[in-house]
Amino acid sequence: MKPAMVQADVIIVGAGPAGAACAARLKKRGMDVMILEKQVFPRPKLCAGWITPNVFDSLECPPEAYPYALTHIRRMHFHLFGIRVPVKTHQYAIRRMEFDQWLVRRANVPMHTHPVKQIRKNRSGFVIDDQFECRYLVGAGGTHCPVRRTFVDPLQRRPEQALISAVEKEFQGRCRRRECHIWYLERGLPGYAWYLPKKDGWINIGIGGKQHRLASRGTTIMMHWHNFVHRLLHQGFLDQPLDNPKGHTYFLRHKPVTPGPEKVFVIGDAAGLSTRDMGEGIHAAVQSGIAAAEAITSKQPAGMNHIARFSLPKLLTSAISRSFSRM
Repeated sequence: MKPAMVQADVIIVGAGPAGAACAARLKKRGMDVMILEKQVFPRPKLCAGWITPNVFDSLECPPEAYPYALTHIRRMHFHLFGIRVPVKTHQYAIRRMEFDQWLVRRANVPMHTHPVKQIRKNRSGFVIDDQFECRYLVGAGGTHCPVRRTFVDPLQRRPEQALISAVEKEFQGRCRRRECHIWYLERGLPGYAWYLPKKDGWINIGIGGKQHRLASRGTTIMMHWHNFVHRLLHQGFLDQPLDNPKGHTYFLRHKPVTPGPEKVFVIGDAAGLSTRDMGEGIHAAVQSGIAAAEAITSKQPAGMNHIARFSLPKLLTSAISRSFSRM
């Protein structure tokens, strides 16, 4: 005899910031919710890890209550066409392994380690791998989210012009530069690169570029990575070469996602909400998760138009956007 299916009002596929924020808001509204996550937590996560104070505002939690290392970024150095522009700012840097674990614990809902393979619709809602059943389904599983693949991709595929290939590495080492640096369009890279020092000796460096431009120029993101690391060594940012970086892909903000079937919501990187200037997706993920939760509890469509397309001040964003449009 088959074991009984695990049931909930809402099942969220993916335990990143979008899924955890959605779960926390749903539980606050009295919904029965669970998360399905393919990886065991805490898990390594590729991400530069900068967030704005607005993230904590959206989570209704002051930065002082965050229990892990939180680096306050007061100045960022932007490099565009060889010109360095220092800009005062008010942002933070976190380690995603710690931040995501905190968000999941804070949501305090059941989480099952389960890689989703098949989703089907039935009369009352949705069945996942003949093991889980729900009335509402939320896809928060990142770029390759199975919920999006099942219910949204057949309706509207994301434009290839918005696809970013990224390579990065987070490591502990001797921090030779104490401030954050971001380079745009460096040495033919159709995108950006960053150097982000954090507390406890952690440093995150990485690059991201438009995949269709890389392909059209006959280059790869790894070729740019090796050149970038060489320059960081030469300029005194690093004191040793870096091996074995990790790669991933994500989509910048583009046209709104066409809704899937009723009671299906796609949020965070699954919806392609990273900002167009910095590729920052954590705030958008949190906002979209909360928006989906409010839509479920109010039985209204989830509006995403309030989520910002850019992270930087308008003057700097305008210059970068004009440059990107010529790539």
